[in-house]
Amino acid sequence: MKFDNSTLRRQDRILSEEESKTLLRNGEYGYLSMISDDDKPYGIPISYVWDEEDCIYFHGAPEGHKLRAIARHKDVSFCVVGHTRIVPSNFTTKYQSIVLKGTIELVSDDVERMRALEMLLDKYAPDDKVMGLRHAEKTLHRTGILRLKIDEWSGKSNKEKG
Repeated sequence: MKFDNSTLRRQDRILSEEESKTLLRNGEYGYLSMISDDDKPYGIPISYVWDEEDCIYFHGAPEGHKLRAIARHKDVSFCVVGHTRIVPSNFTTKYQSIVLKGTIELVSDDVERMRALEMLLDKYAPDDKVMGLRHAEKTLHRTGILRLKIDEWSGKSNKEKG
């Protein structure tokens, strides 16, 4: 997983690697962009969890438009936006964002799939994890888990001053 801000046009707006990791760890959701099964752009907002290494996991239905798209085109982009504030008087928006590029695939190994669901529960429902794990075990056969292997990523921000 290569962190690289060198190609950002606005070098004054770089988000550090540590700040970018914090945003990736704590972001509520992101936008998964891919090429659809009809070769047109396709993007969706989706909740996710980062494994603290080089993969992001998503869960959803085991079939559908998204899965048909990644079956044809495994290269994707994923964007997480955090902490935004519009500043009308300055005609700008304060923000933090990260953009990741990588390849995505459907996970078939049940151990990895359950580990991904457990990480999602830790992030989104830590107080209900026991019940969530029971539900995950019962519904694993009809749950799709996707793994995005991060190849490269960068971070950008327009931070508050002072």
